[in-house]
Amino acid sequence: LIKKPHSYPETEKRGRYAFMISARNEENVVGQLCDCINGQDYPQDLIDIYVVADNCTDNTKTAAENCGAVVYERKESESVGKGYALTFLFNKVIERVGKDYYDGYFIIDADNILEKNYVSEMNKSFFAGNRLTIGYRNSKNYGDNWISSGYSLWFLRSSRQLNNVRNILGQSSEITGTGFLIHRDIINAQGGWKHHLLIEDIEFTVDNVLHGERVSYCHDAILYDEQPTKFSQSWSQRKRWSKGYIQVLRGYAGKLIKGFLSGKGFSHFDMLMAISPAFFLTLLMLIVNVTAIVITPFIDIGQLIPVLLTVLASLILGYLLLFAVGLVTLISEWKRIHTGTAKKLLSLITFPIFMFTYIPVSASALFSKAEWKPIEHHPISENGIKGVPKESDTDDLKNQIKEDQTDHSLIS
Repeated sequence: LIKKPHSYPETEKRGRYAFMISARNEENVVGQLCDCINGQDYPQDLIDIYVVADNCTDNTKTAAENCGAVVYERKESESVGKGYALTFLFNKVIERVGKDYYDGYFIIDADNILEKNYVSEMNKSFFAGNRLTIGYRNSKNYGDNWISSGYSLWFLRSSRQLNNVRNILGQSSEITGTGFLIHRDIINAQGGWKHHLLIEDIEFTVDNVLHGERVSYCHDAILYDEQPTKFSQSWSQRKRWSKGYIQVLRGYAGKLIKGFLSGKGFSHFDMLMAISPAFFLTLLMLIVNVTAIVITPFIDIGQLIPVLLTVLASLILGYLLLFAVGLVTLISEWKRIHTGTAKKLLSLITFPIFMFTYIPVSASALFSKAEWKPIEHHPISENGIKGVPKESDTDDLKNQIKEDQTDHSLIS
């Protein structure tokens, strides 16, 4: 809110980049992404698009090939997930052109769309000396309902309030999901893509921080991501994330603690806090309080009311804290949130409720198996963000967005 996000200096240097896209049954959206890449204000002879059609049962391969992508099909029933698909794709691309043909690799999801200057802005960061850069993660469907807006507000906060601040302080940002650029030397050093946990993005971040890398943040490189709108999909996805954080914590916590204590940098401590299961601690407190409510009448009925009031006060305080977090983000990112004013304000009210649902989701992750499941994505319609900006002088997609992004109610 106080300090303007950092912009990287102009450069005449141009890198050669490959877009690496993992797609499973994404025929509805992969074409729009390819159109966005083909419409970048960046020399097209320096950009190539590669897609792994991962266990697809639809026409993803044809849709991607029709807009100029090189497509490799992968059929694998055992090693399932984005991490394994990326390993397959990197191996194919390096086999095709060699390990030094590209200067860097973009990791992008098939449902994403990009502002026209996305590659140009990331290229500035690349030639400012940053071997890893994460862009600004915005949302295609903020205004669909309380679930999509909850996701969106949280990711906007991650970009502006977390990664931006880390960047200002010279610390490593955190890669979440999609929209990042990797220097070829990093890929070559690790022999392709080697991260296969349920949250391969966080594992990749932590592993690189441990190897002395720093993830930079580019506020001017804007990517639009589609968020789930069905609670069942959201439950499954966030359960996988929760399980994945446990995996990363188990595999990397000791190394991060050792690195921080040996003076290798504050980012080790920061990443340790980022992967620590805060919602599991909240769940533990909830279990303690519920247990107290259950057993108190058998011990002293007079203490039941104070216990209930304590629980209620905790819930109210938690709601207000999350409301404040959402409010700060909503104010700072107001102009970049593409939906109507009423939906923006209503999303602030529902945001704490969305975050509270992490508690049962985290609980289920503790006691049941989580696995990667595909989420259906949809192309941007005429009353939303266009896949490719039409105006050549458009700096962002504001002119392509109507006041109301969808006809869906935010509370549907």
